[in-house]
Amino acid sequence: MADLTSTAQRGPIIVFDAMCVLCSANAQFVLKHDRQQRFLLASMQGGVGAGLYRKFGIDPSNPDTLVVVDGEAVLRDSDAVLAIYDGLGWPWRAVKILRAVPRALRDPAYRFVAKNRYRIFGKRQECWLPSAEFAKRVL
Repeated sequence: MADLTSTAQRGPIIVFDAMCVLCSANAQFVLKHDRQQRFLLASMQGGVGAGLYRKFGIDPSNPDTLVVVDGEAVLRDSDAVLAIYDGLGWPWRAVKILRAVPRALRDPAYRFVAKNRYRIFGKRQECWLPSAEFAKRVL
């Protein structure tokens, strides 16, 4: 666990599904628009991502959410998505207005999409891999 702890202390890490078309498109969006290079990314299919999922009680072979890990803190479901867009700065930060919607309404909508992500958006044959330009930000 020491490796995971030191990795998680490098900055917020977004753990996502690199087989999911929507999830990998979002990962690419974050890499492109994160001008301050605040976020690191880790796929749930890789060692770091799977280890972080397990650390926070999520089965990496059947996850129900993406997570944002910042040190020992973890955000999941709609809170994770809102934190990502807030962290990208303007104009993407404007999405945080959705925090006005109660989590009891946001999270079921998020979970529906997460549960049905392959059926709705498709599944890649192979995990998405970053271009050389972004490789150092993907664990």
